[in-house]
Amino acid sequence: MNRTIVESFKLYIKGMAMGISDAFPGISGGTIALILGIYEELISSISNINYSLFIIFQKEGVQSFWKKLNGKFLIILFSGVLSSLFISLLIADFLIDNYPILIWSFFLGLVTASIYVILKPTNIFNLNKSAIQGWILVFISAIISYLLTSIPQLNSLDESMFFLFFAGFIASCAMILPGISGSYILIILGLYKTMTNAVENFEVNKILVFSTGVLFGLITFSKVVKWGFQKYPNKILILMTGLIIGSIHKLWPWKLNEINVSPLSLNENNYIIESILLFIVGFFLIFLIEKNNRKQNIEKK
Repeated sequence: MNRTIVESFKLYIKGMAMGISDAFPGISGGTIALILGIYEELISSISNINYSLFIIFQKEGVQSFWKKLNGKFLIILFSGVLSSLFISLLIADFLIDNYPILIWSFFLGLVTASIYVILKPTNIFNLNKSAIQGWILVFISAIISYLLTSIPQLNSLDESMFFLFFAGFIASCAMILPGISGSYILIILGLYKTMTNAVENFEVNKILVFSTGVLFGLITFSKVVKWGFQKYPNKILILMTGLIIGSIHKLWPWKLNEINVSPLSLNENNYIIESILLFIVGFFLIFLIEKNNRKQNIEKK
């Protein structure tokens, strides 16, 4: 797809938004990609990376290889992801430690609005048999997501290079799936601090091994998701929305010892007014983004 300079800049910003979300345990880059309308192109482009692609490079040259890869899209998008991810990891660490209630209120607004936006193109709001089946699928996937995001953190795990590769592979699956945060997977595996420290101290060996695991995971899992979108597009959207719903409990701003509680049960400042305002900002921001994407799609047609 040919993109103008303005469209390329917007794609770069979308990549930055994905990088920011992947840095925070609780919201995935896949969710943001789905909201921003680039999820299917992202999955399709990554899944094109295989052996046959390099045969094309050998026989037909760089131009055919680059077109088949959708290289411009991937380069611009992941430049945005990487340029924001490493900085965001450090910022996320600071915000979560110092302003957890405020940051989770904003993300809760984002994700809550995204549930309706993602479901809207499906037939789930119609009163028919297909819609009932859709709600059953939402319920099942939400339960699975809730159980996965309720797994307690593992302790006393080694930090071998093999384990870092494995963690990157698993985290990439979470990054590409809306609802399950790759950063939260790192928390479960006990590696969130390890990787934020690696970025802060520029530990190249850990970053490279982890990133290699992420790359292999993205290529592998994207093929499964692409197949799903080709065969059952509505059901895949419904399934992914269920994953988001099931993980939304992780974004509840008020917690005691990692347990969700009422804001009134907190002795210190519970920031209720500020939290409501940030929730509203996040909520309506999604609808503004969705409206802008819809306008762009109409103009392209």
